[in-house]
Amino acid sequence: MSPMCQYSSIDGFSNDWHLVHLGSRAVGGTGLIFTEATAVSPEGRITPGDLGLWKDAHINGLKSIVNFIHLHDAVAGIQLAHAGRKASCSVPHEGGTQLDEKQGGWKTVSASNIPFRNGDIASEALNIEGIAKIISDFKTAAERALSAGFKVVEIHSAHGYLLHEFLSPLSNHRPDEYGGSFENRCRLLREVIDAVKSVWPDENPLFVRISATDWTKGGWTLEESVKLAYILKDKGVDLIDCSSGGNVYNAKIPAGPGYQVPFSEAVRKTGILTGAVGFITTAGQAESILQEEKADLVFLARELLRNPYFPLHAAKELGVEIAWPVQYHRAK
Repeated sequence: MSPMCQYSSIDGFSNDWHLVHLGSRAVGGTGLIFTEATAVSPEGRITPGDLGLWKDAHINGLKSIVNFIHLHDAVAGIQLAHAGRKASCSVPHEGGTQLDEKQGGWKTVSASNIPFRNGDIASEALNIEGIAKIISDFKTAAERALSAGFKVVEIHSAHGYLLHEFLSPLSNHRPDEYGGSFENRCRLLREVIDAVKSVWPDENPLFVRISATDWTKGGWTLEESVKLAYILKDKGVDLIDCSSGGNVYNAKIPAGPGYQVPFSEAVRKTGILTGAVGFITTAGQAESILQEEKADLVFLARELLRNPYFPLHAAKELGVEIAWPVQYHRAK
């Protein structure tokens, strides 16, 4: 299950909604279940309702969820994130617009002081000390994730959030060692990976989610994603979760069934494992992606919101015997 924001937290804490939401997918047969984007700092939240892991007090609530997931033979993963210039917004069902400090918002940070949308308050461009704090925040959040029992960490470097903002020349106009050239724009992501790997066990997988293209001229490209994949493979990243877009407000994205699968296929040719996402809604579609070696994992998102028991039905459709919860055997 792909990370999908629930906007149901207070001060970053998980609650019964998260337990039922994530736990029901474990009962439904999903093999690897990611939390939503989990903020590594308060200012890294998209909204005040985001899940967080910026303090030790967040660990126990997540630990109970992880234990439930593992009890039902699924694997618990967590996506660590910083929203950058797309932070400090109201939750989507209240408009999703930027909040100023009088509305309970906060000052946002980014690679450069370029607003995401016309009319947004421009972010503060991070200085070197601020960048060092970002790296430290990802590291300590990974330590807390390990304490909570998570088995997989995914670093969120996609969808126009902070690490993607550094990658893309559309949002990164920095004149220093974190801007300009491809190597410089990738520097923060490389340093975050190094920091996380310093505390994350080698036997526990480390994923990175990227937006393979900005879908906009002059932005981040698939060719750069392939180039980045070689770097991440050398750094010991286990899998690249290949999504796209999110960094340009009005980008024209040709969304449709499986429209992002070619990205995972192209990145996979570097020799690193990849995950495919995007309008994957049927068992046959998912299975063909794997059999045709276009990805090594298939991530489902909205389809699992519609149907928490999709894997049980998919197994039956594909003629595969998988374990059901004993409580549900009478319905098998």
